[in-house]
Parts: sequence; structure tokens; C-alpha cells
Amino acid sequence: MSVDMNSQASDSNEEDLGVNSEEEEDEDDDGEEDGGDIADYYDGVAGDVEQQGADSFDPEEYQFTCLTYRESQKVLGEEVNNVAAALKVLPAVAKLVLVHFHWQLSHILDRYKSNSSLLLSEALVQPSSTCRPVPASQSLQCGVCLQLVRRDTLLALPCQHSFCKECWEQHCTVLVKDGVGVGISCMAQDCCLQMPEDSVLPLLPGEELKDKYRRYLFRDYVESHFQLQLCPGADCPIVIQVQEPRARRVQCSRCSEVFCFKCRQMYHAPTDCGTIRKWLTKCADDSETANYISAHTKDCPKCNICIEKNGGCNHMQCSKCKHGKYLPRPSPPQPAPRPEPTLPPSSWGLTTPLFPLCSPDFCWMCLGDWKTHGSEYYECSRYKENPDIVNQSQQAQAREALKKYLFYFERWENHNKSLQLEVQTYQRIQEKIQERVMNNLGTWIDWQYMQNAAKLLAKCRYTLQYTYPYAYYMESGPRKKLFEYQQAQLEAEIENLSWKVERADSYERGVGEVELSANDRGDLENQMHIAEQRRRTLLKDFHDT
Repeated sequence: MSVDMNSQASDSNEEDLGVNSEEEEDEDDDGEEDGGDIADYYDGVAGDVEQQGADSFDPEEYQFTCLTYRESQKVLGEEVNNVAAALKVLPAVAKLVLVHFHWQLSHILDRYKSNSSLLLSEALVQPSSTCRPVPASQSLQCGVCLQLVRRDTLLALPCQHSFCKECWEQHCTVLVKDGVGVGISCMAQDCCLQMPEDSVLPLLPGEELKDKYRRYLFRDYVESHFQLQLCPGADCPIVIQVQEPRARRVQCSRCSEVFCFKCRQMYHAPTDCGTIRKWLTKCADDSETANYISAHTKDCPKCNICIEKNGGCNHMQCSKCKHGKYLPRPSPPQPAPRPEPTLPPSSWGLTTPLFPLCSPDFCWMCLGDWKTHGSEYYECSRYKENPDIVNQSQQAQAREALKKYLFYFERWENHNKSLQLEVQTYQRIQEKIQERVMNNLGTWIDWQYMQNAAKLLAKCRYTLQYTYPYAYYMESGPRKKLFEYQQAQLEAEIENLSWKVERADSYERGVGEVELSANDRGDLENQMHIAEQRRRTLLKDFHDT
């Protein structure tokens, strides 16, 4: 999801100004279900994991409310009336004060009690005490067009800068057509006094332009409010309301758009808003270099044929030379290495070998032996910096900087592609569940755990993907070592979960294999519990609080 912070300048609330907006919202909610979509992997999974005794604290838990246009107007209107009554100003002036101070009512009231004139001058609704107001003009000349006009056509703000009505109309019309709502100010040079909306509206020609101005005002009111945020979905009028603004995951109830409340970009925990903005900008600038060097294909470490991932798991085997194909296939990687066979090769015979005769499975990221990735520390997720790089030439430092960036970019892209491939796994699992239900091989609830496992896998991998921008910009030190340790633990558990999810539905179960099915389900659910615990632990320690 790519979000333009200014993309809703003109049309974000247009459709919700009608009478039937809430009915349309209900209709959209009813038709929202999509059996093959994995974008809702945050829904319906946490409860299953909680039942297994996972840590009850969820660092991503965040209370928010989705408001319609009318509900948002009501919230804003109540605050405007309170401030207007307390400051003894018109509601249009109170709105400008609220926008300037980001709708923090308690702060505004405290400032007003201490110095009311300073508050109004800081909000640019009355001239400051250091600036002398311009005396009422004795001439009938407009300050812009320099034409002599009738006195009743000269208009001025509290700063007393007088201009003719036609110039004011042209000034407001041009700015509104350019998408300006709050921010129309005096035309005098070096005067920033703001025009309240009740002064602008009578100067705008036509109802269409006035409607646009009202929409721009609403946009500016919401965007300046510290507890409100417009949904970045295309033409979506929903406003998200929170009690405490934080960089947390919110989801629109109308268009299902998921985003970070604080920056309205794609959700990016544990990376903070500023860091993810820098990372995405860098990826866009260096995309051609990165895409050329870090392609989605690699060479098999044994036969050198070009290979490509066909699943989300990084646990690989070559489909041509069967490099990494064990017969029989072992269980997912274990921390302890396999013991060496005690019999000499000549005594093995031609039966099924005690240990695999071919080379071991390999890792997609580093192409190394997969057995080393079952250890406690998942080494290939950690970048090993050159401690002596500061003493080398600028060219060497530039190459090291590019190497470091490509290291993290490749892993970022790898998990992004794995997420896309796991959508296919999720859809395939849903199809097979439906097939089994139709063939009376259990109910949908009996097989729901497999769908939840696929959703949790996507949830964990999404978090893991955003650990790499965080690690890239993180300063070296003990805290980074702790982060990389937790990142490695999470990655190892995700790979185990991915391995089991991709193979959980590949077994052909017979009538007499009920006990095997129960064991497999318990093993998968236990892995879900471990992976979610690792994810929560990392977010609890490193998510922006």
C-alpha cells in the first residue's frame, strides 16, 4: 500500500455529504467478505493463540473508532462550541484557534487564562501587540488593484488592510481552486492574519466552489486534530478517532484499509514513522541498483541452475538436482546437529540409508546448510559490519554502505515476496478445506486451525519484514544486539511455522489416521503459539511507545 499524504485534497468526503451515506456504509460492510483475501490476518487468530497460554499483553492492542462524516462533524462542532464560549469569539474564529493548537482544548484554555491576547495573536486571528494596526484608510483606493472604489466596497480584517471586494473575491477564488481550506490570509505583504470561513464563503461565486471549500475545511480540521485521522483509502469518507495518538495499526470499517494512525502510511511496526519514511525513500532512489543486484532468482549451490522460490519458506531444495531432498524427509530443523553414522559406507547396503546420502537442505538467503539455521541464533539475518571500515578509503566505505543496504533490502524484499506466495498457500488451504467439508471429511470448524495458521504466519512475517528497516538504521551497541537476537529467534520460528503450514495440508489422510491428524494439529498449534510469543516479545521491547 502506497499512501500520498495529500491525495484526499478534493474528493475524500464528497460522497458522504449526501443523506444516505450511513446506508451505503452498511452495504459496503455486508459485501466486504472475500474468501481468498489474507489481508485480514489480524482477525480471528489472537483468540486461538491466547487459549494456548500466550502472553496476554498484546503490544499492538489499540482502541479506535471509525466515524462517518456526520459523526465527525458532530465531534468537531462540540469542541468548536466549547472553545467559542470560553474565548468569547465567533465559532469561525474558534475553529482557526483550534487548528493552530491542534484541537488541544485543555492547552488552549490554559493559555487563554494566562494571556488571552497572546493566544489570539499566536493563532493569527488578531494582530499581535508588537504590530501596529493600520489606521482606517482615508482614501478610497484598493491596496491591490489601486483603483478608486466606493467606501462600502472596501473590506478589511482586524489588521485594517483594506482591499476592494472584487480583489478579495479573486483572491479567495484562486486559493480555493488550488485546494486551500484553512490558510487563506490577508493580501497585504508580510501580513499572515487568517480569514475565518464566514468571511470567505460570501466571497466565493457559486455553490460548487463553496462546497469544495467546505470539504477542504473539513479535511484541514481533521488533519490538524491530534485525535483524528482521515482514512487514506480511495474516496473513503471515514475518520478514525483515538484517545491517544500513537503509531499503531488501525483499519477502516468501510474500505478495510490498514494503516498507521500516526503517519497514514502502511503499518510498519516495529519501525517508527520517520525511519520507514527514510527507508521507502531510499528504496525508491536505489531501486534499479537493488533490483539488478538482488533479483528474485538465484543459482542452486550444487548444480548452478537458476532457481526461484515457489513458497514463502526459506527452507529450500532444488527441483532439478534435488539438492536438499532428504529421503525420508526429516522433521523441521532442530538445534542439535545430527550424529555421524557409526557404520562404514561399505556396510550400509542398498536399503534405505540410515542418514541422507545427498547434501543437506539449504537456505534461500545465504545458500548455506539449513542445519545451521535451526540453532538458537539465526545468523544470516544479522549483518556483519567491518569494524575497520572507518580507516579505509571513501570508495571502500561507499562499497560497504551499498553492501549493507543491499543486505537489508534483499531480506526486506524476500519477506515481501514470501507474503505474496503465502497468499497462494492460504487460498489453496481454503479450497482444500471446502473440498473436505463437501466430502463430509469434517466440518469447517474442524479444519479452521489450518486457515488460522496461515493467517498467523502472514501476520508474523509482516512484522518480520519491517524489522529490517529498523535494524538498518539502528545504531550499533548492546540494544541492537538484543534486537538482532530477538529478530533471529522470530525468523527461526517463522521458518518452522512456514515449513509446517506448507506441508500440513499435503498429507493424504486415511480413515484410520485420526490420531496422526490430532498430533499434527497439536504440533502446528504449538508452533503458532511460539511464533506469536516471539513476535509479541519483540514488539513489546522495541515498538514505538
